[in-house]
This record gives sequence, structure tokens and C-alpha cells, in this order.
Amino acid sequence: MLKQIQSYKEIKSALKIFKLIILLLFFSCTSDYMPKPKGYNRIELPDHEYVGIPDTLPYYFEISKLARLNTDTTWTYMNKVKEQYKDRSGLTDERYWIDLVYDTLLADIQITYKPIYGKQELMKEYLSDAYKLTSQHQIKAYAIDEIIMFTKNGYTASIAEISGEVPTQIQFVTTDSLKHFMRGALYFKTATQNDSLAPAIQYIKNDIIHLLNTLQWRNR
Repeated sequence: MLKQIQSYKEIKSALKIFKLIILLLFFSCTSDYMPKPKGYNRIELPDHEYVGIPDTLPYYFEISKLARLNTDTTWTYMNKVKEQYKDRSGLTDERYWIDLVYDTLLADIQITYKPIYGKQELMKEYLSDAYKLTSQHQIKAYAIDEIIMFTKNGYTASIAEISGEVPTQIQFVTTDSLKHFMRGALYFKTATQNDSLAPAIQYIKNDIIHLLNTLQWRNR
């Protein structure tokens, strides 16, 4: 009788071990863990709607209703510093520099404006500076594609699209070759990779093209 009890206990223990082995084999075969690829937040982009900018500037164009216009006041601070050190030769008047800020996209288009005064050497200098600023990104850029655009108002514009993990994805330049010169650059205030920003970049690119097509110079 004692032997029968011991045999029964051994069989019961063996069954428990067998069940444990089966469970381990089952989970090892069916629970292969595959990490999910890193995802990105979906960017909600509204339909394009535009509004004209104020008439206090020497130029006019339409901007997205998603953007707000900020006046760049950096030049006023720099002038105060130069005046403090009696460096009046280096004073600048950049009151017509503006930023188009896309708060929801964490992006802005920084626009600089310079008068040419009919001097071809000034225009060539500004164009050369703009080219240098764009070429600075060649180290990290996969490619820089330049598009020459003829706007609806008869001006010529150059749009550079910069691919890669670069701080500025689009830069543009336009001029009437006589009185006005404008340069713009798109920046995103986020560490998100540019590949995931592609829809937002394309969205703002369309806004830039609209801006250039509605551009008019004002004589002041």
C-alpha cells in the first residue's frame, strides 16, 4: 500500500513537471516579441487659406492663415550695441525683416529684405551671400535641388530644397534687379527627423510658392 502511494505521488509530480515543460515550450514558440517600429505624431494640416500682410512694408504678399507675422527686432538691439561702442559705420536698418510663425507646426519662415538702390553690385553681393548661406548645408545635406520660378507678377525667384537632417529645409531668393531683394528660409523648432516632417514641409512649400506668386514690390 505504501509503495502504491509513493508511486502515485511520483506520477503526480511527473505530470506537473510535464505540464510545466509543455507550457514553457508553448510560450517560447508563440510569443516571439517583435518591437514596433518607432512612430511619429500625425500632423493635422488644414486646407490652405491666405490673407494679405499689412501695407506698412515695402512689399506685399499673401500668407497662410495658419501663420502669424512677427517683426524681427534683432537689428534694433544690434544698433544699440554698436552706438554704445561708437561704431556708427556698422549701423543697419532691418526694420522690414519679418518672421512668419507657424505655431501649430513649430516652424517659421524667416524673411530678410534689403534695398538695392539701383546698384547692380549690391544685388550681386546679396545673391552671393544667399548662395553661401545655402551651400553651408552641403555637409549634412543629402541633396540640394534648386528650382527657378517665374512668378505671376513677372519676377524671378530661386527656391532651394535641402534634403537631409539639416536645420533649414527650404530657402528662397527673389528680386526685381532694381530696388528690392528678398531672401527667406524655413526652419522647424523641433528635433523630429525631417523624414517625418515631409507633409509639413510640403504644406509650407505650397505656402511659399503662393507667397512668391502674390509678391508685389512697393516703392518707398
